[in-house]
Amino acid sequence: MSATGASARLLDSAPGTLAGRFAPVWARPYVRLARLDRPIGWKLLLLPCWWSAALAAIAAENPWPNPYHILLFLVGAIAMRGAGSTWNDFLDRDIDAKVERTRARPLPAGEVRPRSALLFMGVLSLLGAAVLASFNAFSIGLGLASLAIVAIYPLMKRITFWPQAVLGLAFSWGALMGWAALFGSLDWPPLLLYAGAIAWTIAYDTIYALQDLRDDSIIGVRSTARLFGGRMRLAVGSFQALAALLVTLSLMLVGGNIFGYLGCAGFAAHLAWQTTSVDSADPEKALMLFRSNWTAGLILFAGLLADAFVASA
Repeated sequence: MSATGASARLLDSAPGTLAGRFAPVWARPYVRLARLDRPIGWKLLLLPCWWSAALAAIAAENPWPNPYHILLFLVGAIAMRGAGSTWNDFLDRDIDAKVERTRARPLPAGEVRPRSALLFMGVLSLLGAAVLASFNAFSIGLGLASLAIVAIYPLMKRITFWPQAVLGLAFSWGALMGWAALFGSLDWPPLLLYAGAIAWTIAYDTIYALQDLRDDSIIGVRSTARLFGGRMRLAVGSFQALAALLVTLSLMLVGGNIFGYLGCAGFAAHLAWQTTSVDSADPEKALMLFRSNWTAGLILFAGLLADAFVASA
């Protein structure tokens, strides 16, 4: 293993998390299978839910999003990220065994048997279903519709150079759910927010895929990181600019104020910094930039919260 590959693999997990530090020994492979040692995944799944809930609050002239919904989205994001990751690892266990960064995952390493992984996924899915059942009927149907995308996503890297776009369809679904949970319907603002979140996901997952660029090229796994090649900064920057534009348009449609637009501007500025910093030859920097999207998303969420609060005062 090269020094760069070893460092990237070690950085890919976060052993300082509570799950990583306090889980009993027998449970640690399942912690890793659900990515609980890498909370950035569920955080990025959660952010569009929170954005959408805040956008709905602005539209409804409420001072803040429904706190109960905010909590439900948190629990649901953790559960469904874990279930989705387990499904991904189950389907990709043979591919993961050939990639330097992923060969130590529980399934290719033999720490968890495939049947046990599927049972574990079932438990997490039941928890996600319990969360979904807490919403209105429209939201329940909308949430169930996302499962088809989640199911096919792990297969996309085998047939298209755009698996990041399919991930965007799945990971951005919360941009619809927050609005639907309040209004029981959809409208143009959440649809534009969803489109913006898809563009954002394509950009950050392209940056993430730079870690595996060498191995993916050898074994034939497809990604936008391989597709964009020497046009990496232009492509990532274009998707990030599109994300910022669409999110801002969604805010305009609900009559946002200066605080919401400041959140959009801060979000755009953070993405611009990522574009200027990305380096295809530096996997450690790629991981750092990928993780920084949690900060970018929180900046936007804070602006939307301030917008809702001030507008209703």
